Amino acid sequence: MDQKVRQFEVCTQDGSVDRHGNPAIRANTGKWLTAILILVNQGLATLAFFGVGVNLVLFLTRVMGQDNAEAANNVSKWTGTVYIFSLLGAFLSDSYWGRYKTCAIFQASFVAGLVMLSLSTGALLLEPSGCGVEESPCKPHSTFKTVIFYLSVYLIALGYGGYQPNIATFGADQFDAEDSAEGHSKIAFFSYFYLALNLGSLFSNTVLGYFEDQGMWPLGFWASAGSAFAGLVLFLTGTPKYRHFTPRESPWSRFCQVLVAATRKAKIGVNYEDLNLYDSETQRTGDKKILHTKGFRFLDRAAIVTPDDEAEKVESGSKYDPWRLCSVTQVEEVKCVLRLIPIWLCTILYSVVFTQMASLFVVQGAAMKTNIKSFRIPASSMSSFDILSVAFFIFAYRRFLDPLFARLNKTEPNKGLTELQRMGIGLVIAIMAMISAGTVEIYRLKNKEPESTSDSSSLSIFWQVPQYMLIGASEVFMYVGQLEFFNSQAPTGLKSFASALCMASISLGNYVSSLLVSIVMKFSTTAEVPGWIPENLNKGHLERFYFLLAGLTAADFVVYLICAKWYKYIKSEASFSESTTEEEEV
Repeated sequence: MDQKVRQFEVCTQDGSVDRHGNPAIRANTGKWLTAILILVNQGLATLAFFGVGVNLVLFLTRVMGQDNAEAANNVSKWTGTVYIFSLLGAFLSDSYWGRYKTCAIFQASFVAGLVMLSLSTGALLLEPSGCGVEESPCKPHSTFKTVIFYLSVYLIALGYGGYQPNIATFGADQFDAEDSAEGHSKIAFFSYFYLALNLGSLFSNTVLGYFEDQGMWPLGFWASAGSAFAGLVLFLTGTPKYRHFTPRESPWSRFCQVLVAATRKAKIGVNYEDLNLYDSETQRTGDKKILHTKGFRFLDRAAIVTPDDEAEKVESGSKYDPWRLCSVTQVEEVKCVLRLIPIWLCTILYSVVFTQMASLFVVQGAAMKTNIKSFRIPASSMSSFDILSVAFFIFAYRRFLDPLFARLNKTEPNKGLTELQRMGIGLVIAIMAMISAGTVEIYRLKNKEPESTSDSSSLSIFWQVPQYMLIGASEVFMYVGQLEFFNSQAPTGLKSFASALCMASISLGNYVSSLLVSIVMKFSTTAEVPGWIPENLNKGHLERFYFLLAGLTAADFVVYLICAKWYKYIKSEASFSESTTEEEEV
């Protein structure tokens, strides 16, 4: 008996295992030692990815000979493909490979793509020598060279896309949520994860972006390949210490089983006030039984035992047919996913606001005064203020704001803002960012130089700093809160898929933004007026588009409040390993 108690005390209580499949020993695995390896790995991988992505449109125009529209369209397709591959990586991780194996395989693909791109650029694409700068584009390439280029960049998309949603969840796996100290560390991990992502992109946007803009493409790509390889090696060094969760049966099979079972019983009479639902006694170590909730009552039919189910059990030999009868926990997992969807949909419009930082903010900045004496500030480099804002607000929230909110919370003492509350604050700050951007545009137009073709306004580009800083602050509340929320509320078998949903919202935000711009230009352009966002911003009304986004985000915020109030958090019993041990002690 004492031996069992000691084993319970030294092992994790959430069902995680070591690399050999044995229960993970708390003192020898996981925690911040492995989490820091994963954070550094994330920073290096992000540096490598944005080392290619930040100037890919320039590479397509200067080296591959594409026009601006074709290049922008190809970059949009490539970016969208990254997020599609994230869903593939999440599926393989949750259903078959597990997070560690999935991360390792896709990172290897990522490194291979970067090496192929670096080799092909230096050996095949930069012809004649010295081409690839604005003044000297390269000559047309053969079909073979073009195929090699696209193969390499889409191999990069496959590797980074499949890796990205899993690494965040794998990092969170290193902390036992059943332990109070590790549970707090698990929450903090997501903040530091997002910080690592931003610090990696900061180096790419500044240093690597500068070298590539100057035509030193092989140097920039080899630096990215070296960074990705270092990240992979660092990731593999933690292999003996990582904690793992063994993938179960396909979560989508469990999802479909509930829908099929409920549909099969659609015609049976049900008294929803007095339900006798099936609760399976067979459960995997570390799993939690989710308590029954009201709502989506039709799905409860899947857990009602009927005479046909009993007959099927007798025929099959003591087992119910999973496509006819599901446990309460399995039904509640489906309800969890359905409840997450409205919250996720409300984040898409926020992503529309977020994507302006890489598009219209840059266009606006380029139409402002960008010179300090003889030095010219690239408009795209203003995103550095966003990254600095993210770093500042992450530390400010963890060190000051969260403890302050915890002290002010009278309902639940010592508990700060919930994830849903933080996401709501992120939406409010995003509205402020759009109002700030629109106000700056009004003053830029007041200081415009109508006849000038460059520096079309005398207003300094540094007036954009507040809108970048506000976007950074909103990211800390929205995206970090979103990562924590989806990870905590998603069913056990869909953790990686939940992280992929966060990436998918950004992807959809890009598409919705493009659609919105097209609609606005169609309805605002006439024979006399070139529309709100013309090529020459001095002839347009970009501020109206910003204010439109502020209004749409405000409406989205109202819908979000309704969805957040309607949402029901998961309520579960103690984990199977914990409850079993307690019974043995008695």
